[in-house]
Amino acid sequence: MSAAMTQLAEWGSFYSIVGSAAGALIGLQFVVIALIAERPPLRAADAGAAFATPTIVHFSAALLLSGVLLAPWHGVGPVAALLGVIGLAGVAYTFLVARRMRLQTAYRPQLEDWLLHSLLPLAAYATLVAAFAAFSHTRGALFAVGAAALLLLFIGIHNAWDAVTYHVLVRKRDQGDHDREPTA
Repeated sequence: MSAAMTQLAEWGSFYSIVGSAAGALIGLQFVVIALIAERPPLRAADAGAAFATPTIVHFSAALLLSGVLLAPWHGVGPVAALLGVIGLAGVAYTFLVARRMRLQTAYRPQLEDWLLHSLLPLAAYATLVAAFAAFSHTRGALFAVGAAALLLLFIGIHNAWDAVTYHVLVRKRDQGDHDREPTA
């Protein structure tokens, strides 16, 4: 086994944990969306494409990275190329998300939203592009990919929590205020 493949094998436990967490959180996100779908807000599709769908994409990317890195590869070349392509796709998707955030009208994004739905995912996916360096700097590239996977997982956790608390605390409160308004 080559030195690069030995280094990749050393990450097995890390990616088993990240992949398991991402898979479980994807399932949990589906349950939450089903529960709040009872009373969807106006323009929910636009807001969902800007805020909810990217959360699933980030969890799925962490799961995909884990699966790719746990597969029994015979050389580092295909792994590096695949990770770089995933990174490029993620960068393109992040720009699409930023556009959707700007165009949707259901919610006015705050600085925190731009940071956690656009800038940090862009950083994570751009870091994956660095996986192309695994051909010559395997150890450093593996740490970069590990950091990107963990960042995507934490971004997804934050964004899922943010969406749930918004729906539970803000929308329910607003609906309660609307229900209590006197009718003419």
